[in-house]
Order: sequence, then C-alpha cells, then structure tokens
Amino acid sequence: MKIPGIHHVTALAGDPQRNLDFYRDVLALRLVKLTVNFDDPGTYHFYFGDNQGKPGTILTFFPWPNATRGRQGTGQAAAICFATGEGALAGWADRLTAHGVSVKGPCTRFKQRVISFTDPDGLPLELVGCSKGDSPAILGFHSVTLSESGYESTAELLSHGFGMIKTQEEGNRFRYNVPGGGIGTCIDLLCQPDARPGQMGVGTIHHIAFRAQTDECQVLWRQKLTQMGQNVTPILDRQYFRSIYFREPGGVLFEIATDPPGFATDETIETLGTHLKLPRWLEPNRVEIERILPPLQLTK
Repeated sequence: MKIPGIHHVTALAGDPQRNLDFYRDVLALRLVKLTVNFDDPGTYHFYFGDNQGKPGTILTFFPWPNATRGRQGTGQAAAICFATGEGALAGWADRLTAHGVSVKGPCTRFKQRVISFTDPDGLPLELVGCSKGDSPAILGFHSVTLSESGYESTAELLSHGFGMIKTQEEGNRFRYNVPGGGIGTCIDLLCQPDARPGQMGVGTIHHIAFRAQTDECQVLWRQKLTQMGQNVTPILDRQYFRSIYFREPGGVLFEIATDPPGFATDETIETLGTHLKLPRWLEPNRVEIERILPPLQLTK
C-alpha cells in the first residue's frame, strides 16, 4: 500500500468574494464546486482546481468573514506550491505584481526555480517551474511544505507508512516523493525546532488530504493507520469523496480522501461551480442556508 499523492488541500480564508476573485481571476484556477461547510452550513466551501477537478489539483477554502487571522508556525502545513512551466515564472511574477501582489524570488530549491507570494489573507503560496516549456497554466500541486518542531516521526509516517521516498535534502528541508512522480506527489518537511507553534485562523492551512483510489483502499488505509497507533476518525461522507482524518505526529491534520465519486456527480463538467450545491441532507434547508450565506458574485 502506497499513497498515490495529494488529493486536495484545505485552507481558511476571510472574505468569500475576495478569495474567489483572487484564485479565479489572478491565479486562473477554475471554481469546480460551490457548496457549504457540511459541519457549518452557514459558511461556504469553495473548491478550485483544473478544468475537471482532478485529484492533485484541488485547493479548497472555508471563508469566514471577520474571522481571526491565524499565525504561521510549527505543527502546520506552511506553504502550498503549484507547478507550472519552466519558462513561465517571469510572466507569473509580472502578472502577480500587476495585481498588487508582492513576489519574492525566484530562488533555487533542489535545482528548481521558485517564486513565493501570499494570497490576500496572507496564505503562503509558491510557484515552481517544473514542466518543459513556458506555458503559464497551473498544472496542480507540486508540493506542500510541513513545518515541524522535529521531523523524524513524521518522516517515518511518510516513508514506512505512506511509501514515500526521501529524495533530497537541503539544510533543514527534507523532500519526500511518491515513487514515479507526477502532480501532487511531493511533501517537504521543514524542521524548525526554534519556531513557535502555529495557530489556526484565516490565512493558514487547515489540512492536507491524500488520495485513496477506491473505497476499498480507504478501508485498508484506516485499518493500517489504526494498527500504527493513529487515532483515525470513522469514514465520513463528503458528497464528492469519502474521508478519514487523523493528526500526524507533528500535529498537522491529515485526511485520506477517495478519488470517487468526483465533482461531476451533481453537475456536468461544463457547469461545474456555477450553482450552489448542497448534499441531500441539507437540501431541505436550502432557503435558510441561502439567506445566511454572504452574497456572492459568480461572474466576472
């Protein structure tokens, strides 16, 4: 049993419209699903990704207007890195600057060029040139960086638990890859023993979800993780995938989410993200939910 890669990443945002405008209009990601937080239906849940919403491309947000800003630190996912064309970084830096975004770099990390910036809520983002050519399209996730006060126990989970391989090391950064590579197959561990612990809030990453290709694989993962001493939740229905959750040894919340059924279960590929979709158990409350949700302008 080996993890195929990242399924999605979920973060916390502030103003919903500002979040939508940035990821759709500035980063040119598609809103592939507009729904609500199933545990807090008065809050939106945005899913951004590629045109079809494939695993490994999905960045999701819970936007809470006027919520408290979080604090970056250990025990958190520290940065999300997107993959794009090798020759596209200069164009991306110009585009971001034109939209008022401060860009750092490019710098070289493991022989790849990287630029860094933050979204309007201060969420750390990166772009790495890792595909041939100069296409500016965001292909999906390149990697996610975890900030850890000590990294050995987390490294043990990634290697002996998930089947990832440590491929590179620079100073206090350790890179783990899924054999075979591809989009969303890289995790960087950043060992920061002197850093303060992070605090969840707007502008921070809530959790990382890894892929289970089938429901049967997820059941096996739950059994394996339980045997490894992890405190794993029951399987939860998230409408577009099923999920289990646990905290890795360093404190970051991990999820294992199924590839099926996907985002086209209640919309066609062509109409993804164009209407508010609710799960069947919340549909009877649609009028009240729509009354509570902040107004949202979906078209540019």
